[in-house]
Amino acid sequence: MVAILLILHGLVAAALLGATTHQAMSVLRRGARRGGSFLDRYAGVRAQGFTVAIVLLYVVNVCLGAVLYPSYRLNVRVPLEEMSMAWAIGLFELKEHLGGIGLGLLPLYAYTWRPEVAETHRRDRIALTMILVVIVWWNFLVGHVVNNIRGLP
Repeated sequence: MVAILLILHGLVAAALLGATTHQAMSVLRRGARRGGSFLDRYAGVRAQGFTVAIVLLYVVNVCLGAVLYPSYRLNVRVPLEEMSMAWAIGLFELKEHLGGIGLGLLPLYAYTWRPEVAETHRRDRIALTMILVVIVWWNFLVGHVVNNIRGLP
């Protein structure tokens, strides 16, 4: 059961990674000359349409992580401590904290993407989107590194 939840956690994380990256690229390239290149097509999405998906995927991923956390504490963290891999434990601790910060930012993030405030809060929207995309990328990469070192059995 734990392996299935871990795979699901990774799949939701990959979907969240794609959605946040699409939205961030679209926000950063706003007003840029749009051509026929891959980057132009990748960033040429309607960024506002990703907001609900990002919020839902983020919440689902945090919930899956919370369900998996006791297994991590018993089956992964203890062996990492025995192998003196404090750096890996520290990376995962930072992942947890950043995930919580991102969860706390979600209501403000969703508010700044509402159509009626989108233009008045443009800088806030860009900043929050970039913070979330950095958090999602960090958590995705650290999760994979720790899982590759000592994954859940």
